Amino acid sequence: MGTLPTLITDLALILVLAGIVSLIFRRLKQPLVLGYIVAGFICGPQVSFFPSVVDAANVSTWADIGVIFLMFTLGLEFSFKKIFKMGSAPFIAACTIIFCMIGLGSVAGHFFGWSDINSLFLGGMLAMSSTTVIYKALNDMGLRQQRFASSVMSVLVVEDILGILLMVLLSTIAVSSSFQGMKLVASLLQLALVLVVWFVVGVFMIPSFLRQARKWMSKETLLIMALGLCFLMVVLAEEMHYSSAFGAFMMGSILAETIEAEEINRLVEPVKDLFGAIFFVSVGMLVNPSVIASYWLPILILIVLILLGQAVFGTMAYLLSGQSLRVAMQSGFCMAQIGEFAFIIASLGNSMHVTADFLYPVVVSVSVITTFLTPYMIRLAEPVYYAVEKHMPSYFRSMLNNAGNTPSVSNETAWKRLLRSLFKQVAAYGFLSVAVITVSFNTLLPFSREVFTHWWGNAFCGIVTLMVISPFLRAIVMRKNHSDDFKKLWNERQYNRFPLIFTIVVRYIFASAFVFYIINFLSPYSSLLHWILACVLVLVFMSSKSIKARSIKLEHSFMRNLNLREAMAVEKGKANPKYAERLLSLDVHMTHVTLPMNTVFAGKTLKELDLARQMGVMVAAISRSGSQIHIPGPNEVLFPGDVLQIIGDDVKLKTFAQRVDSDTNEEMEPDEAKEMILRSLLITDNSLFCNKRVNESGIREQYQCMLAGFQDKDAKQLTLPHATRVIRSGDIMWIVGERTAMDKLWHEECEE
Repeated sequence: MGTLPTLITDLALILVLAGIVSLIFRRLKQPLVLGYIVAGFICGPQVSFFPSVVDAANVSTWADIGVIFLMFTLGLEFSFKKIFKMGSAPFIAACTIIFCMIGLGSVAGHFFGWSDINSLFLGGMLAMSSTTVIYKALNDMGLRQQRFASSVMSVLVVEDILGILLMVLLSTIAVSSSFQGMKLVASLLQLALVLVVWFVVGVFMIPSFLRQARKWMSKETLLIMALGLCFLMVVLAEEMHYSSAFGAFMMGSILAETIEAEEINRLVEPVKDLFGAIFFVSVGMLVNPSVIASYWLPILILIVLILLGQAVFGTMAYLLSGQSLRVAMQSGFCMAQIGEFAFIIASLGNSMHVTADFLYPVVVSVSVITTFLTPYMIRLAEPVYYAVEKHMPSYFRSMLNNAGNTPSVSNETAWKRLLRSLFKQVAAYGFLSVAVITVSFNTLLPFSREVFTHWWGNAFCGIVTLMVISPFLRAIVMRKNHSDDFKKLWNERQYNRFPLIFTIVVRYIFASAFVFYIINFLSPYSSLLHWILACVLVLVFMSSKSIKARSIKLEHSFMRNLNLREAMAVEKGKANPKYAERLLSLDVHMTHVTLPMNTVFAGKTLKELDLARQMGVMVAAISRSGSQIHIPGPNEVLFPGDVLQIIGDDVKLKTFAQRVDSDTNEEMEPDEAKEMILRSLLITDNSLFCNKRVNESGIREQYQCMLAGFQDKDAKQLTLPHATRVIRSGDIMWIVGERTAMDKLWHEECEE
């Protein structure tokens, strides 16, 4: 027998140990991530009394794959469209927390005497709260239905995307080994271009492809296709000198806009759990007790800074975003920990060899302790709030407590809506045009010059590039010129017409500049001639019916792909209706509660439950098997698995959710008497069933058994019974039934 590869023995050790330790941590009601880290520490090189991993390099490769899957699934739960719909409040809160914590971490690093790059990476690690830990803590404590929980999750979503950008910035700074402002600006512009192009092209192509291929796609092929796209984007990101985690996140966010996103998430989750566990085990393997002993004081100081910093800066950030003092403090105290993003940023620093070896175990130690303290910080929020409120002047108390209860009134003018729409369309189509020109000049131009001569190759490249970007340039100039806001402003006042015409002229010049750049780059003639030709070509693009049809078709296809998943989610009751946002201003909100399979509510009508009077909540809709029942009537019966859209305040929603979880039927122990068995019965002249028809025998009605068939004596095959068949002496019947029912039948048959 050949020698077993070290990778197999290492995986056996890692997975068995991680499974045992995770069971212990689940029993202790602690996050599994901590169990994996502890398992990694036990099987790491620092513990001599336990078998250690032999080939750490292989485990590190698997851990890198784990990071890819973690970021991919994070992207699947992310939506750029939802981010923009959240408004400015989550962005204000997330940016405030991140900038303050980066500054606090950097100051702490310099205070410890660490280098600039170590201090900057430390600040990045301390800035990112753990989505996994917070979600689990809120779920375990029964707080998911409270108002502040939705605010926290919105900010965490924004933090995740800002964390991706932070990783890119840290990579850029690490490579340049300096803080060059212009280089960072150029990197940000390049990143913005990559994000827009990847997102727009991805949303345009991938959902359309999946929709066309759905009839041939099984779960297996969908999983393979999703993972293939994920790793393809990882390769593209690496080729463009971005991190693999960034590429995986981008592909996840693109697939998140498809209607297959939930199915992909379910299929990928077991794979993510496997590789994610290996990643966190590898994190634990890097924990060095000697380093922790040497840096115990910085670890202690960092723990205090995170607890106080997130509580103070988090509360301040949520106040700035418009939340009341109570919601702001509850939300801020939730954020007082660091988690998986800190490990990923630490791994990034390690892989680039720009951070010191001691930083990783220090951050892991801080993460473990702050994670343990998260439930206590959440519970501490309300007592601290009441203490602060008690000593606060009445004027400030009233102002801060009513901050989040002011009804929102839209004061947007037609000008503001129009200018915002114009800016979005010019930016989107402008980025796409830049991307096409960049790709064309770097790939198509050298190829065409080799195939044709220099100038003929230039001409070919220029014509192809202009044909591709012509729908984008037409959209820049013509889109929104017939919108309701444009018509309203044009007809409302005479002096509105000049600025409206001015917006068209500016966009026309902007579109002509793209054409001028292409012609001027490829043609040897004068710039004036190039400008004239560019202006003429843009006019041709604007008047061409075929380009107009192509532009409209592209935009309709893109918007359909972008909105399809959201429309289906609302239709199936998986997303809150639009009016749910307005409920927040009235100090109530909407949440989803799923009835367990063994719920005692099953089979009861809403009238019997009387939830409005008994629990203080109302059922706005019921989602069941892909359909939705709006405003269900009092005689509507509830079933296991129903998803209820519930309206109420924080206290009532929490009480109702706890009752749903607790009011369940106990699971019955397996009963051997209920076991289904199969027996054969030889019919004699004295049998109960002799000379009776099958439908008159009473086998089903009287004994609750089923006649499976008659056995042929020679062929030993079963013949399906007919209702009118007469049972004769000598027939062999095969009967199926529960053991107790079968015993009853046999007992009476023997007596007869």
